[in-house]
Amino acid sequence: MDTPLSTIAVVGLGTMGAGIADVLARAGREVIGIDISDTAAARAVAALEASTARAVARERITEEERQDVLARFRTFSDLQAAAEADLVIEVVPESYEAKQEVFRALDAIVRPDAILATGTNALSVTRLAADSAHPERVLGLHFFAPVQAMKLVEVVSSVLTDPRAVDAVTRLAQDLGKEPVAVGDRAGFIADGLLFGYLNQAAAMYEAKYASREDIDAAMRLGCGLPMGPLALLDLIGVDTARTVLEAMYASSHDRLHAPAPILKQLSEAGLTGRKAGRGFYTYEAPGSGEVVADALTPSASAEAGAGREVRSVGVAGSGTMASGIAEVFAKAGYQVVLAARSQEKADTAKARIAKSLARSVDKGRMTGEARDTTLGLITAAGTLDAFAEVDLAVEAVAEDLEIKQELFARLDKICKPGAVLATTTSSLPVVACARATTRPQDVIGMHFFNPAPAMKLVEIVRTVLTADDVHATVREVTAKIRKHPVDCGDRAGFIVNALLFPYLNNAIKMVQEHYATLDDIDAAMKLGGGYPMGPFELLDVVGLDVSLAIEQVLHREFRDPGLAPAPLLEHLVAAGCLGRKTGRGFREYARR
Repeated sequence: MDTPLSTIAVVGLGTMGAGIADVLARAGREVIGIDISDTAAARAVAALEASTARAVARERITEEERQDVLARFRTFSDLQAAAEADLVIEVVPESYEAKQEVFRALDAIVRPDAILATGTNALSVTRLAADSAHPERVLGLHFFAPVQAMKLVEVVSSVLTDPRAVDAVTRLAQDLGKEPVAVGDRAGFIADGLLFGYLNQAAAMYEAKYASREDIDAAMRLGCGLPMGPLALLDLIGVDTARTVLEAMYASSHDRLHAPAPILKQLSEAGLTGRKAGRGFYTYEAPGSGEVVADALTPSASAEAGAGREVRSVGVAGSGTMASGIAEVFAKAGYQVVLAARSQEKADTAKARIAKSLARSVDKGRMTGEARDTTLGLITAAGTLDAFAEVDLAVEAVAEDLEIKQELFARLDKICKPGAVLATTTSSLPVVACARATTRPQDVIGMHFFNPAPAMKLVEIVRTVLTADDVHATVREVTAKIRKHPVDCGDRAGFIVNALLFPYLNNAIKMVQEHYATLDDIDAAMKLGGGYPMGPFELLDVVGLDVSLAIEQVLHREFRDPGLAPAPLLEHLVAAGCLGRKTGRGFREYARR
C-alpha cells in the first residue's frame, strides 16, 4: 500500500467513471478503463478526446500533451485488465449485488497490495469490505459530478481499513487538485447525507402540491444562492439514483426525512428518471439533454392572475435593516413610501440608513446622483402609523413576534383606508393569525422578502385561506414592478425556503454533535461538493443561532416530525448566549468590531 498509485483501473465507464478517468489521465496516471459495454467505453474515450481538444483550443495544453493524455487511457471489457493496477476504483450501478460481484472478482485478479475503492455515495463501505478477501484494503472514494470541475473527494474509511490505504488515496486526491475530506462509513457520508434529505423534502413539497416545481426551484436558487433548484438537481442526478441513495440512508437512520417521497418511486418505475430519460420532474428536449422544454405543467406566460388593485403609495412599518431595505426597494421603483417607526428619531435613523445605501450605489456607479436624490425624495419618515391613512399597500417589517405583529395589524385595520392591502414580511409565523387580528382578513397576505432586501431577488407571496384573489394579484403585480421574482406558497411554517433550508442546517449540527465530522469539513463538503455559496455553519452564524432555533421550533411544532426537533447543541449554544457573528461567538469565534 506504500507503492505510488501510478496505474489505476476504473471499473464502470458511465458519466462518473469517464469523468474520473479523464482527471486521472490528465494528472499523468496510467488509466485502465473497464466496462462490459463497448458503447460506454467508446463514449468515455470520445469524452476524453473532446475535453482535451477543448483544452488545446483554449491553450491550456499543447497538442503533444493531449496525445500523451489520450495514450494513457486504455479501455477493456474484462476485469482481468485490472491485474496490473495499484488502485481500482469501482463506479458500477448503486446496488450491493453489482458492487459485491465486482469486489469478489477483483480479489482473484489484483495484487495483494492493491487498494480497492468503491465510488458509492450511500452504500455501506464496511459491508462491501467485509465480503472482500482483504477488507483492510477496501475504502470509499466518493467523487462529485462533474468530476473535472468539482473539488471535493470524500475518503471513506471502515473500521477495517488500513490507515496506509487512506493516506495513499488522500495523497492521490491532492495530486489531482482535489480537496479530500476524511469521513467514517455512514450512509450518504457528509455531502450527500445532507443534500439528499433536502432533495427528498423538496420532492415531497412538490408532491403535496404546496408549490409548483418552478417556484420551488426558483425559491432555492434566488433565496439561498444555490446553483440549481432541488427538482432540477434530482433530474440531473437521476430520480432512480436519488431513490436508491435515500433508501440506503433511511435503512441506516430510520429518519422520516430520509424515507423516499412516494413520487420518487412513481417516477422511477414509470421510467421518468430525469435528464437521462428525457423526462423527470421536468421534460427535456431529448434523453441526455439539459434543455428544458414546455409541457402540460409549464405555467403559461399569458396566464393572468386577475385584475389587481391600484398601488401608488406604500407604507413600511419598522425601523430595522429589513424595513429600511424594503422601503428602499419600493422607492427605487418609483412608489411614494411612508417609512413609519415607533418614534420620529427611529424613522429618521432608518431613512439615514437608506441614504447611506444609496450613496454606496452611486459610488459604485450603479445609480446616478440624480436618481439617488429622486429616490430619497419619495420616502417620508414618520414617527407614527397614523401616516399610513392613505397608503394603498402597508408592509409590516417589525420583530418576529406574533403578539407584536397582531397588535400592529389591529392598528393598521383601524388606520388604513378601505381596500388597502396589508402585508406581513414574516419568515415563519402564520399569516392567517395576523389576518384574524383585523376585520378584513381578505386584505391580508404575506410578502416575505429576503435579507438584504435591495440585493435579494426573491419574494415569497403567502396566501391564506382567506386572502382575496385581487389581493394576491395586486401583490404579484407589485412584486414584478419592484423587479423581484415572486413565488406562490401557502400559509404554513417556513413557506418554501425556510422549510427546506433549516432542516438541512439542523442535520448538519447533528453531524457535529455526533462527532461524525468537523465544522470545517462539513462547510468544505457543502461548498466544494454541493456548490453552496456558504457552508451550513458559516450560514448559521450569519443568520443568528437564536433566529435559527426559533425557526426550527416553529417547523417542529407545525409538522410534529421528530427529525425536525432542534439539535440539542443548537439549544445549548443559544442558552449560553453564543448567537453567531452578532455576539462574536457562535459555532466559531469572531473578532469584535
